Amino acid sequence: MSTENRKLKTGLFFGSYNPIHTGHLIIANYMANHTELDEVWLVVSPHNPLKDKSGLTNMYDRLEMAKLATENAENIRVSDIEFSLPQPSYTIDTLTYLHEKYPEKEFVLIMGADNLVSFKNWKNYGILLKNYQIYVYPRPGSDVSEWENHPSITFTKTPLMEISSTFIRKATKEKKNVQFFLPDKVIDFIEGKGMYR
Repeated sequence: MSTENRKLKTGLFFGSYNPIHTGHLIIANYMANHTELDEVWLVVSPHNPLKDKSGLTNMYDRLEMAKLATENAENIRVSDIEFSLPQPSYTIDTLTYLHEKYPEKEFVLIMGADNLVSFKNWKNYGILLKNYQIYVYPRPGSDVSEWENHPSITFTKTPLMEISSTFIRKATKEKKNVQFFLPDKVIDFIEGKGMYR
């Protein structure tokens, strides 16, 4: 099949990115450059329905940090598509919207094995499974054996990342050094705005 007729395979990596960190970036790079995906979009979620909203930093700051972190990244871009959609954001609604807006792309979901464990709690998860491929990256201690032979699910060999945004927010609050956990420009942004103090 010639590339002219082939839809661009675009991986959607949803997250709060509060803040974005090296773990997110390594996963995005692996998915964008070491799998069959052509590109990855980091979709900054204003509010995940399964998470508490109270600890969430301003969405525009989270978006800006994601942009700073990926300025020179190959095949990775940042999307604020959910900012203009009703909140909380449900993946199925976002995908329906994207599907209509970008008919030339084939969207693929990227999620951690920990999300796959609770996937049946997602709104319309059956429709997601039927209509979309899901690329899964490993997470420690997540039993995903029930999904092992599912035709819609691809398990990747993404390097295992145990860095969390929670860890970084806590370390920042305690004035600990977070160099290398985040890109320098993101650290400068956080310090400049006095975030997570």
